[in-house]
Amino acid sequence: MVSSRRAAVIVNPTKFGDVEAVRGRVTRVCERLGWDEPLWLETTAEDPGVGQTQEALEAGVDVVCPLGGDGTVRTVGSGLAGTGTAMGLLPGGTGNLLARNLDLPVDSVEEALEAALNGTSTPIDTCRLELIRPTSAQLADRLEDEDDPARNVDFDDAVDQRDDEDVREEHRFLVMAGLGFDAEVMASVPEKLKARVGWMAYLVAGLRHLKGPQFTIDLRLDGADPTHRRVRSVMVGNVGKLQGGMELLPDAIADDGTIDAVLLSPEGIVGWAATIAQLSTRRKIGHKRVDHFQGQEVRIVSDKPVELEIDGDPLGSALAVRVQIDPGSLLVHLPSSSRAVLHRPS
Repeated sequence: MVSSRRAAVIVNPTKFGDVEAVRGRVTRVCERLGWDEPLWLETTAEDPGVGQTQEALEAGVDVVCPLGGDGTVRTVGSGLAGTGTAMGLLPGGTGNLLARNLDLPVDSVEEALEAALNGTSTPIDTCRLELIRPTSAQLADRLEDEDDPARNVDFDDAVDQRDDEDVREEHRFLVMAGLGFDAEVMASVPEKLKARVGWMAYLVAGLRHLKGPQFTIDLRLDGADPTHRRVRSVMVGNVGKLQGGMELLPDAIADDGTIDAVLLSPEGIVGWAATIAQLSTRRKIGHKRVDHFQGQEVRIVSDKPVELEIDGDPLGSALAVRVQIDPGSLLVHLPSSSRAVLHRPS
């Protein structure tokens, strides 16, 4: 009897040395579990997954599985949000952060695919982000800052006509957005280094940016009075676990209907050591270098352009961001063991 169930696999071919071999492994798992041969769609430099996700939806598949890095997962998940078609997570990148936070397999494509095909559609939250671009004059002022180690400001980010619609951009992310240090690190890590040494590449890049410039922000949570801070990094997330098990946002849960944020304000190498120690021990109070916040909307305005990333993808320079939670907007196929890490009872 021919199965009526079919998965689409959206693969980033640059993540694998032998794409056809991976395709064969995926097809065999589908056949063993009684599913049809998967719809196999490869991303390109011109289209990182938007068109492929739409093609999968039009084909009426039962689950769409991104097989690539966190950027591929974000692109596919953004396209699936609100459609009622579920996503199944397959590990193909350096971080695999959403899968880690949902306690899904990250070391075996076969095990992850079994979880995706046998799992239950479970709603999780996503985050909508709106950013405001700087002007060329503001970017030029940033370049004159002698303490700025980046020196890679892209003037294509500038929008000088402030009534132009390009001043504002909208994006969706599933894991975290970062302003400052984190985004600088993401932008500076070469793909070849990530492929060779994995997540250690971020550690190498991070060490080069420890002495980077701080910036001053006003953070407004759910319309309350703003919090004024001088920081090195701001992270806003739907989930909070990083590689190595560090809980950057210890209260973040993928389906709790809230956004979590952390402000990091270390001073020098000693300050970074203290900050990392606090994060590692999960102490959330009593230390001025780390401030945690939680709400349904976060607005952040910076005193100068800073680098921005979402789910590991650099977005260039921004002056301000607004992040809103979109509760239960994405269905993910999860086994019962993974649903145990969520907020809502399964």
